[in-house]
Amino acid sequence: MHRELPTARGPIADALLQVGLLLDFAVRTAGAAFRTVGRARFNVAEFLRQATFLASVTTLPALLVTIPLGVVVALNVGSLAGQLGAQGYGGAVVAFVIVGQAAPLICALMISGVGGSAMCADLGARKIREEVDALEVMGLPVVERLVVPRVVAAVVVNALLACIVLLVGITTTFLFQVLVLGDAPGAFLRTLTQFSRVPDFVVALVKAAVFAVLAALVSCFKGLTARGGPGGVANAVNEAVVISFVLVFVANAVITELYPVLVPAKGEY
Repeated sequence: MHRELPTARGPIADALLQVGLLLDFAVRTAGAAFRTVGRARFNVAEFLRQATFLASVTTLPALLVTIPLGVVVALNVGSLAGQLGAQGYGGAVVAFVIVGQAAPLICALMISGVGGSAMCADLGARKIREEVDALEVMGLPVVERLVVPRVVAAVVVNALLACIVLLVGITTTFLFQVLVLGDAPGAFLRTLTQFSRVPDFVVALVKAAVFAVLAALVSCFKGLTARGGPGGVANAVNEAVVISFVLVFVANAVITELYPVLVPAKGEY
């Protein structure tokens, strides 16, 4: 059965209470995911609907953010490299900026701000219309039927979106530096391959998957605990987006700090 969010006495107590309930929700979602796999009860139809919707609302905005970002990176790198006499290091900067940080964070912003808000609003609307309560009364597991497919869809879509963003970001930067700034394409590609490795791309996909799990869990949790009518759903959406952004940036900092320890840097300047 789904647990209602009780009213806390103060902001600190309310924050601690929500953290505890969110952790409990995450554990129950993980358990439900294992049960759906073990019993072959995964809601494929809901997964496909959610994946299609998330892909449709996040792909174009992500590309519209990635293309200008690639231009800005190339322009700033070209200007700074020209002053330092290191025009050939554009590919290395792309490896550090786009592969390591920009691509996963763009996907995180899309899945949290666009896809997550939609998931939260959908579940919140079902909650205030008592559809969720009706499922529980009929003995249908809400987490297995509604939450698990959304989390899995968010992970799959965000990982694929990260691949697209990486491709578009690197291509945009390469074309701008070669065609507009007149840099040598061979030097760009040489430093890109010298300072980027397969683990760099793998960790970018891992970041995208982790960010998707965090955003989907928070969005589903806030949606299923929404109350107070349409105004309560709107508040839940706002809270879900803010909490998702905070968790994403914390997770990004942790993974970024751990990665050089686990995978030593390659290449010399």
